[in-house]
Amino acid sequence: MNAAKRREIFARLQAANPHPTTELEYDTPFQLLIAVLLSAQATDKSVNIATRKFFPRYGTPQALLALGEEGLADYIKTIGLYRTKAKNTIATCRILIEQHGGEVPQTREALEALPGVGRKTANVVLNTAFGQPTMAVDTHIFRVSNRTGIAPGKNVLEVELKLEKFVPREYMQDAHHWLILQGRYVCVARKPKCPQCGISDLCEFKDKTPA
Repeated sequence: MNAAKRREIFARLQAANPHPTTELEYDTPFQLLIAVLLSAQATDKSVNIATRKFFPRYGTPQALLALGEEGLADYIKTIGLYRTKAKNTIATCRILIEQHGGEVPQTREALEALPGVGRKTANVVLNTAFGQPTMAVDTHIFRVSNRTGIAPGKNVLEVELKLEKFVPREYMQDAHHWLILQGRYVCVARKPKCPQCGISDLCEFKDKTPA
């Protein structure tokens, strides 16, 4: 795929959705970090249902640490891997308080040092909470990047690095949100909705679904 085609793809995605953001609900960088941590192998919808119940009362590292692992587990047991996530969340709260003054760090290295926080989670927080032009590649972005030809790669890191190289600078801040939404609602896994896709004529997928 050439640069002009990529630029037009992101121009159209921007025109259709000028201010995209995460579908996770949060009020602070800390709450976003916890929501993203909980969202691994779970839907944003299921995470929002759970966090609505405890964020109002336990929405800070100090309050969540006081709630404890068992207390948190009761709130998030509807989410997959909830026991591991409860353990990692409480451990993360402790590290934030002891090492970062209760604040969420703004570097990938410091974020990835937190329990349960991998590269993708760190990139989401850096982008959404702190406005850094990072690219958090999930299954949706991996699929869309490969299927369309925007940034084909064999693994998520390869796709991430290619997107960082190929996405025009002026679109980089919002690109991962556009691609996630494209994969979640249009370029879906089993049967992509090519007839409803606003970039179908630019996409290089050979087996487009007919109208």
